[in-house]
Amino acid sequence: MGVVSALGRPLQRDNGDFIFNVIQTDAAINPGNSGGPLLNSRGIVIGVNTAIRDNAEGIGFAVPVNTIKRIVPALIAEGSYPHPSLGLLGYSISAELARTLQLPVENGILVAQLYRNGPAFNAGIQGASKEIILNNRRILIGGDILTAVDSNPINDWNSLLQYLELKTSVGDTVLVKIMRAGQILEIPVTLAAEPME
Repeated sequence: MGVVSALGRPLQRDNGDFIFNVIQTDAAINPGNSGGPLLNSRGIVIGVNTAIRDNAEGIGFAVPVNTIKRIVPALIAEGSYPHPSLGLLGYSISAELARTLQLPVENGILVAQLYRNGPAFNAGIQGASKEIILNNRRILIGGDILTAVDSNPINDWNSLLQYLELKTSVGDTVLVKIMRAGQILEIPVTLAAEPME
């Protein structure tokens, strides 16, 4: 027995990746319970237990059943689930980075690199044109600034990953809004599966 204390939470895994839209609960989820059902008070499966937080006693997380329904058919048919990707790497824009680089926006993604023959590359999105050292760190600058996908604002890298994971599939075409040299462009991009070479 327990209480669902949050919905739609992002859960960061040990490798740095995120599982988006998880259910947070204080129902007892112990090591070894992963893969078991999370049931509501009527006995209906609402999620699949996935993780517990080591540093927060009694807090567990479950993947919602709607996510499972979307992913399981691909797992059964193919043995893996293809995660949709634009095929680019970039930096989350913060107010500080925007100020330092004199960018025209305070959030979004500064596109740094593109996977060769990946979706963004094939659609004409542009990556970095030069490299600078900022706070003892190599930064690739001069690329397009991604601000929205399908009219949904993209504030940072995680908001892009979350939108792609929860709202799109491999093969979908999305409309990417970018800023380039002071102009706003909307470019259709057909998503591919990651990882890409």
